[in-house]
Amino acid sequence: MTFTRALMAGTATLALSAGAGLAAEKWDMPMAYSASNFHSENGVAFAECVGAGTNGEITIEVHPGGSLFAGADIKRAIQTGQVQIGERLLSGHQNESAVFGFDSVPFLAPSFEDSEKLYEAAKPQIEALLDEQNLELLYAVPWPPQGLYFKKEVNSVADMAGIKFRSYNNTTSRLAELTGMLPVTVEAAEISQAFATGVAESMVSSGATGYDRKVWESLTHFYEVDAWLPRNYVMVNQHVWADVSDANKEAIRTCAAEAEARGLQASKDYTQFTMDGLAEGGMTVQPAGDTLMGELREIGATMTAEWLEAAGEEGAALVDAFKAAQ
Repeated sequence: MTFTRALMAGTATLALSAGAGLAAEKWDMPMAYSASNFHSENGVAFAECVGAGTNGEITIEVHPGGSLFAGADIKRAIQTGQVQIGERLLSGHQNESAVFGFDSVPFLAPSFEDSEKLYEAAKPQIEALLDEQNLELLYAVPWPPQGLYFKKEVNSVADMAGIKFRSYNNTTSRLAELTGMLPVTVEAAEISQAFATGVAESMVSSGATGYDRKVWESLTHFYEVDAWLPRNYVMVNQHVWADVSDANKEAIRTCAAEAEARGLQASKDYTQFTMDGLAEGGMTVQPAGDTLMGELREIGATMTAEWLEAAGEEGAALVDAFKAAQ
């Protein structure tokens, strides 16, 4: 009896092991923005495409809204293998390399067309940097052009003095400093609460972020300044990627290309939709006045020079390649 039970237990263990080997591989994909945000919706569509394209051999579970990891922690989680895949705003990691901030240089590429050319110029360097960090880039999608949110009318930089300003990367922190505002680090998932409680009173962001977070409940003005179009990047851990079959890699790459194109179009479509939504919520939505824009462009020139100095030859080569493509 003892031998029979042992044999049965061994057989069951082997069966379970074999079953585990045949089971679908599940990837967790943390994302920082709400489930209703177009980046998150695009991530869900990408995940569904991967499941279908790999015939169920790889399934991806999307975790939006910073529910699995806060935005600032997502990149490290992918690098260290805590998750297999995820999405992150790379400009939030300029402390690792100034080049990561290429898409947040004020007024360098303020339109979708220019943003795409800038990304193509920067992509080889970005991929090389990520490769050094155990990360494989799958796709990247721009946000709509960034504008300024306030809870009062602002006509000049002098009107910004002392305002608590939500920052999310080096660029936004520096913008606050140069305009006399007070930078406060606030993750995307915490924006609504930060404004409601007075932790922050202003931010630079797209209409999409403001619309998703219903900031009209706390703020009153949105000024279109088209400062820059930062990008969200979807990356996979390289050790995980190395174990993916060639056929499944091809399927995932196809899904990634579709997600990049779909996300770009969604960003374009969402731009006017969210402007209208902010206005319907009760906000004053308008282009910044000439005085304010002139002062912001002067500040932008200072920040551009600072970024070029920090990024060195790599940054200069990137900008030269971008300008050559214009």
